[in-house]
Amino acid sequence: MFLSFVACLYFPWWSVAIVAFVVTALIPQGKGKSFFTGFLALFLLWGGLSFWISNNNDHILAHKVSLLILKADSPYLLMFATALIGAVVAGFAGMTGSFLSKKKVTLPSY
Repeated sequence: MFLSFVACLYFPWWSVAIVAFVVTALIPQGKGKSFFTGFLALFLLWGGLSFWISNNNDHILAHKVSLLILKADSPYLLMFATALIGAVVAGFAGMTGSFLSKKKVTLPSY
């Protein structure tokens, strides 16, 4: 979660996928566990950050954006959707990293 937070400060939003991929490639886990850990970490990170940012401005921007995107005045649903998008991206990237760490490459001997 911390590495994803730092990556988002300096790189585009999709850098969380690279972080989840690298972490699960370096730390061997099962496919389900790597998906769940990436999913949960980013869901909590992006959900917490979106709530914190929105709460600091009394949800003014979240109200307007939720009307535009969701066609409903629900800033909390927008925060949930934000957290869910990041969580799914990180979950699948983490699962892909676990596939790479399980792959044993053997070089032919000559």
